[in-house]
Amino acid sequence: MAGINLPQHLADTLMAMAKRKIDATEWRFPYAGGKAIIPLASLDGKERFFLDLYRGRLNLAKNTYQNRARRSVILARLDVGGPPHRNPDEIEIPAPHLHIYREGYGDKWAMPAPVDQFPDPGNPEQTLRDFMRFINVTDPPNIRQELPK
Repeated sequence: MAGINLPQHLADTLMAMAKRKIDATEWRFPYAGGKAIIPLASLDGKERFFLDLYRGRLNLAKNTYQNRARRSVILARLDVGGPPHRNPDEIEIPAPHLHIYREGYGDKWAMPAPVDQFPDPGNPEQTLRDFMRFINVTDPPNIRQELPK
């Protein structure tokens, strides 16, 4: 998190803010070991965000979907198909798990990914759509989601 600590109310406001693509660029969902860093903006253009997509190099079921604000503040991150996460209280959370910004801790805490919001974590295309809905992307970027088999 690079030492940036936002007040919780500001992080919550940024998380709830409607986000949109900034242009018509066509992005590709990452292949093995790849990443995509996609810029987003608030509807009024005053806030900038990033949608980060990462794909495992060897384990293609391992995907990370992340939303950042203010360049380096991770507001939300969904980890699928990877190792469990150990929270600061030493409780281990299996994948898929969801990190949501917490003042004073950044993205250090995780919880099991809510099944009602991420019902099919084994489907990267659907999970990407679910994650964009979760972070309130109302005008999504153009992401070519054809994944290699």
